[in-house]
Amino acid sequence: MDFLTIALLVVGLGFLVAGAELLVHGASRLATAVGISPLVVGLTVVAFGTSAPELAVSIQSGLAGQADIAMGNVVGSNIFNTLLILGLSAAIVPLVVSQQLVRLEVPLLIGVSVLLYLLALDGRIGFWDGVVLFSGIVAYTAFAIRQSRKESKQVQAEYDQEFGREAPQTSGQLLLQIGLIVAGLALLVLGSRWLVDGAVAIAEVLGVSQVVIGLTIVAAGTSLPELATSVVAATRGERDIAVGNVVGSNLFNILSILGLSGIVTPGGLVVAPAMLSFDMPVMIAVAVACLPVFFIGYTIYRWEGILFVLYYVAYTGYLILATTEHDALPLYSRVMLLFVAPLTAITFVVLSVRAVRAGRRGLADTRRT
Repeated sequence: MDFLTIALLVVGLGFLVAGAELLVHGASRLATAVGISPLVVGLTVVAFGTSAPELAVSIQSGLAGQADIAMGNVVGSNIFNTLLILGLSAAIVPLVVSQQLVRLEVPLLIGVSVLLYLLALDGRIGFWDGVVLFSGIVAYTAFAIRQSRKESKQVQAEYDQEFGREAPQTSGQLLLQIGLIVAGLALLVLGSRWLVDGAVAIAEVLGVSQVVIGLTIVAAGTSLPELATSVVAATRGERDIAVGNVVGSNLFNILSILGLSGIVTPGGLVVAPAMLSFDMPVMIAVAVACLPVFFIGYTIYRWEGILFVLYYVAYTGYLILATTEHDALPLYSRVMLLFVAPLTAITFVVLSVRAVRAGRRGLADTRRT
């Protein structure tokens, strides 16, 4: 592996992060300047803008004939976002999930993840599959804007503090924001091309599949904007932004990124059998795991955040062992199957029961009052 290949990957990743930052900054300032509420900006522009690297990489990969990277990028990013980003954010400070939309978005994320799996069962995300998925993001965005008008004043104040309400701007200032958007998009396009080329070259040198490269290096790299946004928001106590950014980005990844990639890629995106049998079920399981965690007092506790991080480490360890065909893989798989999986299932069953009981007590208290 030569220095040029590594430099190509690193510079491409840097361009992606810088491009996403410029895009989010310019778009959010422009949106608030023309009268769009900070809450809507946070739920749509920022959540979608931080997923711009995944969008650029997946479309570039699809057009270049590297469908494995395109699929692995999205599936891996969703797993990374939930387990590592939410886990790290909750480990820093417990996240009280008070945003009402999350109650709807988490079940929606589970449904969308299952829909993707069903559409991919034939081994391909084709043109019409892409149309179905992309139609979902259009409907979701309209729904989010409509629901934001009903959001509590506390949540609106949090988003208002983070993104601010712009005073009327001069034409020069508006042109500056548009320029930032254009520059951000240009960096995203160039960065995605270099990152994909570098990732493919590394996969060839190491002898690993493009699926694994997409699930690990590319997925983690393109998720850096979500990581920065959520961790910084958690340290500032902006819990709704930290959680809403991850959930909104995961929805955008499936509906918009794979939707557009399926539409523009000639012949559609081919889905590897290994992804159907392991990685996509893991993505669905991770989304399902959010239900009891989020609904126990609407809080993600520190121990739950640490557990999420450990699960991501275990998942990555499995990918590495499976790719290298290491002798420890059978033992590792048995430990995961016989010990980790049952303990996890028991934990979430207990959490679910507690959530139901807590809900019933709350309903009873409401009726008495």
